[in-house]
Formats: sequence, structure tokens, C-alpha cells
Amino acid sequence: MIDPQHASHRAIPLAGWGLLVVLGLNLRPILSSISPLLGEIRLATGLSFQSSALLTSLPVICMGLVALVGVRLEAKLGERRGIALGLMMILLACLARWLFGQAPALLATALFGGAGVALIQALVPAMIKRQFHQRVPLAMGVYSASLMGGGGLAALLSPLVAGHFQHWQAGLGIWLLPALGALLLWAWLPLGAAKNPQVTAPFQGLRNRRAWLLALYFGLVNCGYMSMVAWLPAYYQQLGWDVLPSGSLLAFMTIFQVIAALLMPALAQRGIDRRPLLSISLLAQTVGYIGLMTAPLQFPHLWVALIGFGLGACFALSLLLTLDHRRDPREAGQLAAFVQGVGFLINAISPWLTGWLRELTGSFVSAWMVLTLTVVAMLILTRVFSPATYRTRSIDMQFESR
Repeated sequence: MIDPQHASHRAIPLAGWGLLVVLGLNLRPILSSISPLLGEIRLATGLSFQSSALLTSLPVICMGLVALVGVRLEAKLGERRGIALGLMMILLACLARWLFGQAPALLATALFGGAGVALIQALVPAMIKRQFHQRVPLAMGVYSASLMGGGGLAALLSPLVAGHFQHWQAGLGIWLLPALGALLLWAWLPLGAAKNPQVTAPFQGLRNRRAWLLALYFGLVNCGYMSMVAWLPAYYQQLGWDVLPSGSLLAFMTIFQVIAALLMPALAQRGIDRRPLLSISLLAQTVGYIGLMTAPLQFPHLWVALIGFGLGACFALSLLLTLDHRRDPREAGQLAAFVQGVGFLINAISPWLTGWLRELTGSFVSAWMVLTLTVVAMLILTRVFSPATYRTRSIDMQFESR
């Protein structure tokens, strides 16, 4: 006979894994539900290509700004209340999108919902480092895969929901339901640390070159995701595809993001050097972008699969690389918040720049060229992240010596 008390202790880790999945699923629909419906949204609201890019850029800007003050948010709110507040903001943003279809309302919900996403993203890494201290790479992979899976589901299902209700607003607003489910689950499970009033000092790594290097690296290896989410369906619609096939192409990309986000961190669990796996991931992105430029209609699914695999692996591995630099979970969370903050601000430029280049040249090819050059530069930069530079001494001593 099973002891109920023993069973509850065994259930907590399982519940923690499930919670990672549920949280991750809610962090990208606010972005990826837009792009498959962008044609209808622009027709209804009068937004230009460049203005439409703000619907993706504004949430990412919020992710960056909120992450930069993540330490103070943790001190004032704690993980319990902070993540609950983030889920509530996502829920309200989706509800407002369903009710109000004007351009100002869409831009406001992009800011509000993006701030909710940012709040969760700023607090989750420290929770992973503490809750899954013996399985951090795998936990980061599950979290990243769920995050990307949510984005793919939104790209696939939003046009279907909009078609069913015969209104594009329903395709954006339906994502209040998973946010509500996650909020109820978070309230029920006894996970997440309470607030820690003693931790009120700002992050001390602002003068450290390695912290800035990690932030720059995180931002640039992942910036292609925001451009793909914002413009991949529009690119193929420009080439003659319909709304549903172009949205499903983004969902197809997500399948390979999820595979990579699970597979590559699991492989990373076997060693401490992240550079070989990061290099493979960046090479996959490079080939995919070149394919989008040179043969978009011949092998579209191959190029999208390579891009998805590379992006999924880079997100998980670059965050894992950041967490490797600190042993203490709270310090690791502070560094990860800083890296994500600066990185997401860099990411926010990508969809805007893509939209600007599209308006300037009449084609997306120039944007794919910029992404290709960026990824190649990061492939060269990857070599500096030798474990010897951050595992032999504390990172603060290492920063001071560089």
C-alpha cells in the first residue's frame, strides 16, 4: 500500500515539470497569433508594414525592460505573486484583443501582455536553477520547448479559430483560456519562492564585459525568431500562399524548435562545453536563411525546419550557458534576467528592421541577408565561451581580470 505522504512528496517534482510546460505554453501566443492574421488585421486597422511590426516589437521591448528590473521585482513580489501577476496580465491582454479591434487597442495590449510575459520570463530561470538543481539543462530544455510549442500552436490554431468565429479578433483573444488554466494551476501548486526583501540591490554585473557579451550573444543568436514569427507567413503570402498554409509553415518550424529545445540541452547534460552544440545550431540557422533567399519555393519546409531547429537550440543553450556562469540560484537568476533584458531589447529591433527593409526594397530577401550575416558573426564569437573562462573562478573575479 502506498503511503499518501510519500506519494505527495513524489508528486511535487512531477508537478514542477508539468508547471514548466504550462507556463512556457503561455509565453508566445501574444506574439505568434498575430502573423497568420496580419493581412486581415492590416485591412481592418490600416496599419502599415512598419507599424504592424510594433505588434511584435513592443512585447519584446517589454520583455527586455522588465527583465532588467527582475531582481527588484523578485524582492518586492516573489516568484509566487510575480508569476501570478504575469499570467493575469496575459489573460487580460487577450480578453481586450477579443473585445477591441482598433489599432491603439492592439498596440496597448502588445505592451500590457508583453509586460506579463516579461515578468514570468524574468522569474522562471532562478526557479529552474533552484527547483531542478540536478537537472538544470533538461529543465531548461522542457521550458524552452514548451515556450516555442505555445508559439507554434498559436500560429496554427489562431486562423482556424478566427475562421470559426468569422472574426480575426477571436483568433487573438482565444489565448486567454490557457492563461486562465495556468493561473489556476499556479495558485494550486506549492511552488515558487516567496518574496525576499533582503535582495534589493541592483545587479552588480553592469560593468562586467562577460555579462554584456552574454547579453549581446543571447540577443543576436535568437533575433531570427522574432522576425520569423512576425514575417514568415507574410513572406510566403507574398509568394502566393494562402493564410492557412503560411500559418501552418510557422507551426511546422515550431516542431523543430521543440525537438531541438529538448534534444540539445539533453545532450548538453553530458558535458560542460556548450560551444560545439551552439555551433551546430548556428550553422543550421545559416543554411536555413540562405535557403529562404535562394530557393524559397523549392524546399520551403527544409529551410524552415533548419531555422526552427537552430533557433530552438540556440534559445535553450544560450540561457544554459548564462546559468553556467553562476552557482548560486539567485545569482544565476540575476545574471539570466540581465542577459534576457538586454537580449530581448536587441530582439525587438529585428521585426521592426525586417518590416522597414520590406517597405524599402519591396522584398524580404534583404532582411534574410542581414540575419545570415548576424548568425555567421555569432558563430565566430562562440569560440570565446570556453568553460575555462567561467568555471575555474567566480565570475566576478573573472570579470575583474578581463
